[in-house]
Amino acid sequence: MTPRVRDESGASIVEFVLVGALLLFVAFGVLQVGLVLHARNVLAADAAEGARHAASLAVPIDSGASVATDLAKRSVPGLAPGMTCRAQETAGPDGLSIAEVTCDAHLRLSFLPVGDVHVSVTGRSLKEVAQ
Repeated sequence: MTPRVRDESGASIVEFVLVGALLLFVAFGVLQVGLVLHARNVLAADAAEGARHAASLAVPIDSGASVATDLAKRSVPGLAPGMTCRAQETAGPDGLSIAEVTCDAHLRLSFLPVGDVHVSVTGRSLKEVAQ
């Protein structure tokens, strides 16, 4: 009986394809997480800017929501339709008046086709008072 010789001439190509596909999926996942975190930070900055605008003395509180919405639509290209921002005046410590802008949005994923990511951020600023 003669021993069988195994031919492994195509094994390295198959292994490369399997491992390469897995590494590509992981790389795109890491890149997508970075993009979502960047978009969330930009959206948080836009909400804070809306709150600063709403905290001005001669400006109604509701205008902060429209400022934040306009900024977000210009600065975050991956927003899904239906983003909402709302502004309200709340009481802070020591009875200080605070302008608060909250934005809720869905971010479309670029590299991973699994749907949208819901992001909710809030920006706050002390309301100016007349002396």
